[in-house]
Amino acid sequence: MSARRPVRSVRRDVTDRPFIVIWESTRACPLACRHCRAEAVPDRDPGELDTAAAKELLDQVAAFGRPAPLFVITGGDPFQRPDLLELIAYGTLSGLHVAVAPSGTPTLTPENLRAVRNAGAVGLSLSLDGSTAALHDTFRGVPGVYDWTLDAWDTARRLGLKVQINTTVTRHNLLDLPDIVALVREHGAMLWSAFFLVPTGRGRLLDALTPREAEDVLNFVHDVGPAVPAKTTEAHHFRRVALQRAVLAAKGEDHVAALRLGPLYEKLRERAAELGLDVASRHSRRPPLDVNAGRGFAFVSHTGTVHPSGFLPLAAGNVRAQPLTEIYRTSELFTGLRDPDRLGGRCGRCEFRTVCGGSRSRAYAATGDPYAQEPWCGYRPGSFPHRQEVAQLLLAAG
Repeated sequence: MSARRPVRSVRRDVTDRPFIVIWESTRACPLACRHCRAEAVPDRDPGELDTAAAKELLDQVAAFGRPAPLFVITGGDPFQRPDLLELIAYGTLSGLHVAVAPSGTPTLTPENLRAVRNAGAVGLSLSLDGSTAALHDTFRGVPGVYDWTLDAWDTARRLGLKVQINTTVTRHNLLDLPDIVALVREHGAMLWSAFFLVPTGRGRLLDALTPREAEDVLNFVHDVGPAVPAKTTEAHHFRRVALQRAVLAAKGEDHVAALRLGPLYEKLRERAAELGLDVASRHSRRPPLDVNAGRGFAFVSHTGTVHPSGFLPLAAGNVRAQPLTEIYRTSELFTGLRDPDRLGGRCGRCEFRTVCGGSRSRAYAATGDPYAQEPWCGYRPGSFPHRQEVAQLLLAAG
């Protein structure tokens, strides 16, 4: 077995402080993306946190102590807030690492990106949902988004900003995923994240993947790990896949047969080979990080409500009335989600539940119960044969 762990644990007590806090600074956005969680609108909500309240939120995040959580300003489109640069600078002076997740709009000018960097932002997160303008712009609902995104991507890299590329995995781009990864390798990125759609907001209208298709995509993401630094969002069973693949590789077993991967995986692997993505361009793959809703992760809405995830609409409190530190550490919702013994269905019986736990957001969207089993995971608990090896890896991951 490789000395490097296939799953990374957060180097902090996630019951005490989150690894990452994401703030939905506004729901205003000129795009009309087909999957939009926020169901964004053209104009800002008068109920948004104003500048003073936003600075108080930044103080609350800093109050978690060191190491401070990564603070991501998202939306909507954060550039719709005229105080964006002021807030980035305030957070930076408070000791936070601040990143920005803008929409792909004409606001992504070199001047704006330079101003974001000069204010203290360390990173930029951009969305790319197709390898061509036709695919991406159709999904985003506005022509020109693809070109704006690629221009901003290259500009941000030249300015020294760390860039993360996010891809929403839906039926419209399943077979295009290798070509998207090839673009990530060509333009360069700190990280590529395959986001598994949660049916909230406008995303309720999109077709869901089957558990078998999800499994095939997760194994494809694992395959391209040595070519680009890759992770998943709202696909926590990727950590289970990483553990399984580590065991099978150490034993020299064929993962396609052992995991019963399907025709989608074969198509993705074949296209990846055509693009040279089966040739490692990095020293090693990036192990997935053990973070989940409420367990290392917190989301604050534009009005200040606090959620375990941006895709889980249950609120545990509001930062206007109660400090984020208190909500995260003591609320029944957050403490409950940190207890794997609360999980139901297959997730509750699964030997991987302590490092996976499934998407609590997708479980809630499908059933109304945040502790229900992950709808996009078809793994049968106890069916993976190498139990001793798995147990050893789970102990190391913990």
